[in-house]
Amino acid sequence: MDLYEFSSGSAPLLVSIPHCGTHIPSELAAAMTQAALEVPDTDFHLPRLYEFLAGRGVSVLSATHSRYVIDLNRPPENTPMYAGANNTELVPTRFFTGEPLHRAPFAGEKAEIDRRRAAFWQPYHDALDAELARLKAEHGHAILWDGHSIKSELPWLFEGKLPDLNLGTAGGASCAPSLRAALAGVLSTQHSFSHAVDGRFKGGHITRHYGRPERGIHAIQLEMCWSCYMAEESPYVIDLARAKRLQPVLRDLLQATLDWKADD
Repeated sequence: MDLYEFSSGSAPLLVSIPHCGTHIPSELAAAMTQAALEVPDTDFHLPRLYEFLAGRGVSVLSATHSRYVIDLNRPPENTPMYAGANNTELVPTRFFTGEPLHRAPFAGEKAEIDRRRAAFWQPYHDALDAELARLKAEHGHAILWDGHSIKSELPWLFEGKLPDLNLGTAGGASCAPSLRAALAGVLSTQHSFSHAVDGRFKGGHITRHYGRPERGIHAIQLEMCWSCYMAEESPYVIDLARAKRLQPVLRDLLQATLDWKADD
């Protein structure tokens, strides 16, 4: 199976969806619990939510393999994303509930982590690097939109309920202030969903690593609660009525991103 699906566009925007994959190779699945094989921490249905981008010249890169194989949004050094809080690892050992993924303790042997990083993590990031370089060369700047979703309440990771829409720019470091302000403006003028800018989710490794506005590459993460568009319990089906309500806000956010002009 291919490690990712990719379509190249003509606009200076690349949408990355690193956690929508569900495939787990059989040799890895054999060590996992039955619950893990249901891949409950997947960013379900995001390619479908973003399908309105077709025909708008936007490049789209989406993973096919589960984050339980390796987490594409974690640093290759496996350092915690959020210091002082519960975190899942580069090669996850726990669900977002804190429960173990594997039938027996997974010690995270360095050789296995290195193998998965080379086999699964690196090709996705090579594709990100290459497309961002192409877009910047063509347009003078490139924008990376990293799309995510999550269950709205996960006590092991955070207290209470998340806002519906969580925009992350690494505290303003991963994109130009004017782009951050334009997107925050879209969120503040809609009244269908609660929102936060650089709240609990400020952006994962992809946003933090690739967002270099001083070099002409701008990165934004959007973390959406499942409750905006789908059932939060198995079988995790999409709710078409809720999705129809959400998509205009997504369209406005992505259009504001496409309309944004880099400062001279």
